[in-house]
Amino acid sequence: MTMPHRTAVIAGATSAAGRTVVETLLSAGVRVVATGRSAERLALLPDAADKRVADATSLADMTALAHALPRVDAVIPLVGGWYGTGTIEQQSDDGFAQLFPALQAVRATARAFYPALIAAPAGRFAVVSSTAVARPTGGGADYAAVKSAVETWTQALAHSFAREARARDGELLAAATVFRARGALGAADLADATLWMLDAPASDLNDHIIELPHA
Repeated sequence: MTMPHRTAVIAGATSAAGRTVVETLLSAGVRVVATGRSAERLALLPDAADKRVADATSLADMTALAHALPRVDAVIPLVGGWYGTGTIEQQSDDGFAQLFPALQAVRATARAFYPALIAAPAGRFAVVSSTAVARPTGGGADYAAVKSAVETWTQALAHSFAREARARDGELLAAATVFRARGALGAADLADATLWMLDAPASDLNDHIIELPHA
């Protein structure tokens, strides 16, 4: 599968999963704009990527990037991480603060790139969540709560895409979807699902939850 002339923004691309997604999209001919807060970590990504030092949790940074790009077809915020303890009583404010940037990145990227995704022939927005949302535990309460908020924001974005379609002519072009990982996130599974998403019909994606690995 080759996808020339597509541009995907991977916001927070310096993790192992981000690198795999970047490499997979580049191999398919997608122009990849990879963001990160560390120039040193961005330098480890493939040279073919368009690397931008920017904070995915910052609306100002993401809006500036959106205005600098002539076209954006897909946005995937990959700011995340895991923090958990044994019980409800042991949930801590510091631990919650470590998880909160995942939600901030979804809010910032969705707001900043909304006009570009609506204008694209097939705009795509995807987030990574966890099956912990459906079956939260006491030790992972903060983690599940943040991931649930991430999903809620993405569902709201999907509703907005559908409303835009109805206002236009009824044809759904843009889509927002949730990738839910079972257990530890597999980088290759996420990369394959991201590539599939770029070519899948909007009706199969918008307001859908896709479990990883995707069949």
